[in-house]
Amino acid sequence: MTLHVRLIDGFELRLDGSPVELPPSAQRLVAYVGLSEHPVLRPRVAGSLWLDTSDRQALGSLRSVLWRLRRSGIDLVECVGEQLTLRPDVTVDIRHHLQLARALVAGTDRPDPRRHELEHTGELLPDWYDDWVLVERERYRQLRLHALERLCVDLTRAGMFARAVEVGLLAVAEEPLRESGQRALIRAHLAEGNAGEALRQYRTYAIGLREELGLEPSRHMEELVRGIRPATGSGSVRRRLR
Repeated sequence: MTLHVRLIDGFELRLDGSPVELPPSAQRLVAYVGLSEHPVLRPRVAGSLWLDTSDRQALGSLRSVLWRLRRSGIDLVECVGEQLTLRPDVTVDIRHHLQLARALVAGTDRPDPRRHELEHTGELLPDWYDDWVLVERERYRQLRLHALERLCVDLTRAGMFARAVEVGLLAVAEEPLRESGQRALIRAHLAEGNAGEALRQYRTYAIGLREELGLEPSRHMEELVRGIRPATGSGSVRRRLR
């Protein structure tokens, strides 16, 4: 029996490849425990999932959900004293993606061949608005962006410019005003010898940054594009952008 929990692009539980329906309360319990890479205490789980009740009621609700899961024959959650964790044989997609992203950011010597899975992945539990989900969603989004940027840089260094540009465009499409992603993409264009593409990307970013946030590109960005400007001095370029 194989159990897989999907949290990216929505909750889904599969048993031997077939989808299994769970009530919303059980979905949230499995998702909460699945997002934690370490065992979590019962009071913490209960307090996070049943915010609007007393501690005693929240713990009672947790016991009820655990009992219903066991009775259904899908015993996903293990209880060891006061700690809860998913069974060791249950796979969770977000854990796999976090592992890939961390390896990329760390710059391991042996890149995982499955790292391309990070390029076309969705949002963590969309349409769930619990506080704990929002925190984990942003944590995953930030780590994935760092991973895409690092992948763009690594591909550029390896001379794989088409792939580097593709990955860089994915990063800036998700967060157009994030300068680290823009710099990685511009460096890929420059390394390939496409100064015009690099300058066009810079201008698009600088205009968006000014219009959306009233900010100017950083000194690091200015230094990166200094040699490809049609006129010297940052002031002249900024006047053209206006």
